[in-house]
Amino acid sequence: MTYTLITANRNYSSWSLRPWVLMHMLGIPFEDRLEPFGATSNYDAFRAFSPTGQVPVLLDGQRTIYDSLGITLYLADRHAGIWPSDEAARAWAMCAVSEMHGGFSALRNDCTMNVGVRVKPKPMSDALKRDVARIREIWVQGLDCFGGPFLGGGQFTAADAFFAPVAFRVRTYGLDVGRAGQSWVDHMLALAPMLAWEKEALTESWREIGHEEELRTCGEVTADYRLS
Repeated sequence: MTYTLITANRNYSSWSLRPWVLMHMLGIPFEDRLEPFGATSNYDAFRAFSPTGQVPVLLDGQRTIYDSLGITLYLADRHAGIWPSDEAARAWAMCAVSEMHGGFSALRNDCTMNVGVRVKPKPMSDALKRDVARIREIWVQGLDCFGGPFLGGGQFTAADAFFAPVAFRVRTYGLDVGRAGQSWVDHMLALAPMLAWEKEALTESWREIGHEEELRTCGEVTADYRLS
């Protein structure tokens, strides 16, 4: 039976991107079901298919798997390649994924994901500076230890999927992630699934008020490439 992956708007939904790009890169077939964010709260509408009222959600027959990490762990029990094959790289990747999933709140709040715009960010808070510095450190460590071009070595894994939304944020806000980090970002943004996600983001005609208001608090929008 084919999986169904429920995601939301391509411009905003960073959590949705993680399993979406992971499944595409590993060739795991799924039905792509998009449930766009509404003009107001999505909780009640999303509760029809998600116990948390949030996306992403993976449907496997009668089974509902929710949260990007929950989905990743579920897929790892059923498909090869979710984690690096090398034991040391796998241990590192699991830690990096867990850290990304549970941390970096300043990055999420001060550099909200919006694929289709470019922003001159407001002055960085100390918390955001720490987040960006830590991301640079993680990326350099993964690339140096395991040889690249992906974070856990030669193959795309969950580590890359969980930092994929950060690649878009780096470009949107012009964040300095160092030479090695920027090389990884450029490599990620050139991947076919990432290009496909971006193309869909640019052609979305709807806007969600909350996300747009958050964007305006992050800095000055200098370019908007989205469909009017």
